[in-house]
Amino acid sequence: MTATGSPWVERLERWSREGQQLAAEAGLDPQQLLLLLRSIEQLHRDLQDGPFRASLPSDRRGLHDLLQSMERSGGWPYIPRLQLKTFMELLEEPPASVALPADSTGG
Repeated sequence: MTATGSPWVERLERWSREGQQLAAEAGLDPQQLLLLLRSIEQLHRDLQDGPFRASLPSDRRGLHDLLQSMERSGGWPYIPRLQLKTFMELLEEPPASVALPADSTGG
């Protein structure tokens, strides 16, 4: 987790304020606001499908820890907290044993 007040967090907060300033400058112009929203959405997709996906833990425990951290900090963008909590609970359950079909040959 990145520490609050770190240079990286401060840079992210400046970047976020800049985005808010762009929205304020757009005022009530729906075309400009739509352009801003589409740009943010594309950035979100690019980050999610690229660096974020590549950074995900490769083991079950690491993924579980990440999901718990996400749940504590507000969930994953576009995934309601209830669904995320359900996903975490499923990870905690032991895998179901595979039932083998009964031998129908009578042997």
